[in-house]
Amino acid sequence: MSNGKVKENERENELMQEDLEEVMRKYDRESNVRVWTGKPALIVKVVLIAFSLFCIWVTLFATFLEEIRLTSFMGLIILLGFLTYPAKKGEQKANYIPWYDILGMVLGTGAFLYYAFHAEQIIQQGTRFTVPQIFIAIIGVIALLEVTRRSVGWPILFVAMFFIVYAIVYGLTNPDIGGRLRYLVRNLFYAKTGILSTPVNVCSKYIVVFIIFGAFLERTGISDFFINMANCAAGRYAGGPAKVAVISSALCGMVSGSSVGNTVTTGSVTIPMMKDIGYKAEFAGAVEAAASTGGQIMPPIMGAAAFLMADIMGVPYSDILVRAILPAILYFTGIFIAVHLEAKKYGLTGIPAEKLPRFGRLVRRIYLLTPLVLLVIWVSNNMMTMQRAAAYSIVAAIAVGIIDGIVDGSYRRAVSDRKKEGAANPLKDAVIGTGEDTGNCFTVRKFFDSLEAGGKGTITVGAACGVAGIISGTITMTGLANEMINAIVAVAGNRLFIALFLTMLCCIVLGMGVPTTATYCIMAATCAPILTRMGVPIMAAHFFVFYFGIVADITPPVALAAYAGSAIAKSNPMRTAFNATKLAIAAFIIPYVFCFSPSMLLIETDAASVALIAVTSLIGIFGVASALEGYLFCNMGPVDRLLLTAGGLMMIYPGAVTDLIGLALIAAGCALQFLKRKR
Repeated sequence: MSNGKVKENERENELMQEDLEEVMRKYDRESNVRVWTGKPALIVKVVLIAFSLFCIWVTLFATFLEEIRLTSFMGLIILLGFLTYPAKKGEQKANYIPWYDILGMVLGTGAFLYYAFHAEQIIQQGTRFTVPQIFIAIIGVIALLEVTRRSVGWPILFVAMFFIVYAIVYGLTNPDIGGRLRYLVRNLFYAKTGILSTPVNVCSKYIVVFIIFGAFLERTGISDFFINMANCAAGRYAGGPAKVAVISSALCGMVSGSSVGNTVTTGSVTIPMMKDIGYKAEFAGAVEAAASTGGQIMPPIMGAAAFLMADIMGVPYSDILVRAILPAILYFTGIFIAVHLEAKKYGLTGIPAEKLPRFGRLVRRIYLLTPLVLLVIWVSNNMMTMQRAAAYSIVAAIAVGIIDGIVDGSYRRAVSDRKKEGAANPLKDAVIGTGEDTGNCFTVRKFFDSLEAGGKGTITVGAACGVAGIISGTITMTGLANEMINAIVAVAGNRLFIALFLTMLCCIVLGMGVPTTATYCIMAATCAPILTRMGVPIMAAHFFVFYFGIVADITPPVALAAYAGSAIAKSNPMRTAFNATKLAIAAFIIPYVFCFSPSMLLIETDAASVALIAVTSLIGIFGVASALEGYLFCNMGPVDRLLLTAGGLMMIYPGAVTDLIGLALIAAGCALQFLKRKR
């Protein structure tokens, strides 16, 4: 290849990377960060790395008071939040932080560190707090809300402010407004019923280590490995790129834990491929968004909310993993069926065989899965705590990355490149990671980059968890949760479906533009108890709100993952969002199934019951997906669609009678389609 062609390709890659970064900045708050260069960038990087190492050390070895652990964690979140995120979206002035940000950073961090250094004294005070201590608490709460606004966005802030105002004006009973304010602030900041409640506790103990683990996994090249394996498995078949998108997004999504981030990362590869073979732009963006969003329900590393679910219900995380397997399979099967029928409908082909990666070469890199396999074994067998399993998996990821560089020959090529550049010590430079291209080498630079990315990724989750604690705390102390429960139970009466429908609407509305973790915290405190009072098992109730908090990312009008997919596909955002909702229809149906029939979540059941509900649900999802697609053997008319939709829903609804009727309706719809095709 000529030098001109190489430079042209490099320029195209640079432009593509700039476009992807612009998409991330537009739809992902985490990507709107300050620009640091030179020594300031190095200082910020060192602080983020130190934060990650501190979190790992604390979760594994610290024995001091829990209040000290939580307040020091939140103090560092405030510090890093102001260092990383500017006050306004789009501020790109290099090495600049205004005086008011420095003031907010110092005061906010100082408020939490004051608690950390005086924890024993504050605990012994009981409810007797001085005026300066109340002011310190107010500063801490305001600083947390501001960091959350910058890193997460306005929606969660509006929810938090609504409940705070409700508590001060109406919810608390103290006749003196000053007394109400003191009581509220004291409980939100100093007690374990507010900021320092379960969400922050779980984030600082478990979630942060798994975020860092995900950052290390990404730098071992596992995402590219997943995409190449998906290409080998499904690329050659009809609509191959879309099937590759479904498989690779499911696998990559469990590592990244971010709907928007996963959409942009894998979508930059899969969406152009889908468009190239003939998929419409709106459909291509929707496939990637729906599959990427589903990554948060894909075991073994589900979204951060799954860790909270385990802690709130007091069950091992392995229980959550096992129970999530069947619903996740059904979700991705529904999307897979839809993309296959879309390909058949328009006569789309797969990827040419010569463009597919060689399976023999890929299978030699199967060792890249070792960290995930070890994590599953350690967690599922309860061999060690979750945080220790994640920490050991980080070590395994580093080892695998080094082995991959040796096996792949990347270290050898890097040494050769450094020699050509005239380096004094080419081996040292290759191991450290100097130069532009380090291939699959897991270098010292990648090690520190992983720690930096893990620390940066924790800011958003930590801030959201803190505000979720504020929301759940105000709901609890004002008794609003019981009032909401009584109101919805009264409206629903004994009709479980109505209670489920109202809960679904609450989850989707509150989840629009709000991180899944925060949405789950709110719904676990308010709506999950409604379902349990209606007789739904507690595990099914929490899975229900967990699922609908996730699908809010692809549900119009605020469907951030779908909008990110549309930006890459250059399609209409709203059409892309509606297509994504249609593709993810299984996620809107399955939660109802495991509330009516907990067998799907392996609750009080046997193997035969699980097999039956798996088969009937798969057939039902096939019927609904094909009806929504409007194609099976040929284009459907209204009668075909009605038969398959009704049959699919009846197959999904548990019960022998409904299963038989549903099977008959689906069979009739398929027969009608077959006869139409013959004609």
